[in-house]
Amino acid sequence: MQFWESVAIALRGLTVNKLRTFLTMLGVIIGVASVIALLSIGKGFEKGFSQQIESMGINVLWIIPGNVDIFGNGEDGPSSREARRRPKSPEPLTMGDVEAIADPVFVPDVLAIAPEYTGNPNIVTRGQREMDSSITGIVPDYQSVRNVTLVMGDFISQAHVDRRARVAVLGSSVASELFESYEYPLGQMIKLNGTPFEVIGVLAEKERGIFGEENNKILIPITAAQTRLYNAGAFRGDLIVSTIYVQVVTQDRMEAVSSHIDEVLRERHRLGSDDEKDFTIISQAELLQFGSSILAGISAFLGTIAAVSLLVGGIGIMNIMLVSVTERTREIGIRKAVGAKRRDILLQFLVEAIVLSLAGGFVGIGLGYGISALLPQLIPDFEEAVVTFGSVVLATSFAVAIGLFFGVYPATRAARLKPIDALRYE
Repeated sequence: MQFWESVAIALRGLTVNKLRTFLTMLGVIIGVASVIALLSIGKGFEKGFSQQIESMGINVLWIIPGNVDIFGNGEDGPSSREARRRPKSPEPLTMGDVEAIADPVFVPDVLAIAPEYTGNPNIVTRGQREMDSSITGIVPDYQSVRNVTLVMGDFISQAHVDRRARVAVLGSSVASELFESYEYPLGQMIKLNGTPFEVIGVLAEKERGIFGEENNKILIPITAAQTRLYNAGAFRGDLIVSTIYVQVVTQDRMEAVSSHIDEVLRERHRLGSDDEKDFTIISQAELLQFGSSILAGISAFLGTIAAVSLLVGGIGIMNIMLVSVTERTREIGIRKAVGAKRRDILLQFLVEAIVLSLAGGFVGIGLGYGISALLPQLIPDFEEAVVTFGSVVLATSFAVAIGLFFGVYPATRAARLKPIDALRYE
């Protein structure tokens, strides 16, 4: 009963000067709203990153030429490189490597394998229209490995690859750039670097990817890219490829398959156990973990910035509570004269500070939700702001802690007032 009586007294005290109370709460409102909104941005980007990784294929390993430490984990850092011998002449990835990896005797548990070849320049023309696009030579399994879907037409077939056919599948952005909405692109001719290709399909639109614009690409048979469009060259009798995508049967076999591929490529590239690799194997899990750790750091940084505004709001609470103690000195003296104890006065002003911060916190939660709902419309390429229960609890708890912390000194000062001095105060 004593606690709720203190709450009632605190509410009456706060409603005496509504404008001052609102301005005091404003710092907490802005702080809580900022914490929720900024954390929702971080969570939104993290969710979008995960969806983009998953949309690029399920259980996929990427093999690229060169020893690249994209994660900065130090495994291939300077200290380890000193202990390894650099290969005399790093070898490129080739179709021979693709065939070796596809052999279930050497690398079991591989569901599909999709090499690709990219080159430069990438000039696309149709009549008077000209644009730059990413032109990629691929194989039929690319569709399943990279999770590609068509909106119309057909995909690259093995027959197209075998005869180096000049056919192309367009990304949605390329199709809309080269053709009017009323035009039917299938069967039309376009020129890639001056070489005519027939359009046989159009890809479904994808969200903007982390590795470039997925909709601004053109897919052609890998053999046509290697020999007709570009001069890919050969190494030991096998045509060179840019990247090899390997789809594994299940997630738990990713590490084992990666180890098998490492052994096969080391043997084919004539690398000993002490030689530095001239290739890099990347898994989705590594990419996801790497991206998530970066985004988590960004979220923490954004949350810290927002917390500063909460701290400022707490200082405002302490300031107004000190003013309130001064204004209500006679009231405190009268309460003590009729029997109120020090802890009663202390509780009264502590509750008042907490009510201020809690009320501001609840308003800030609503404002934070509203800002989060508007963010996707204000930030380009930002799909969704994710407001989590944890961010709401964190912001609210921090607001209460701020009110309690900054309310202790004014409440203690009020509780220590002597009744006779308080009654004499003018």
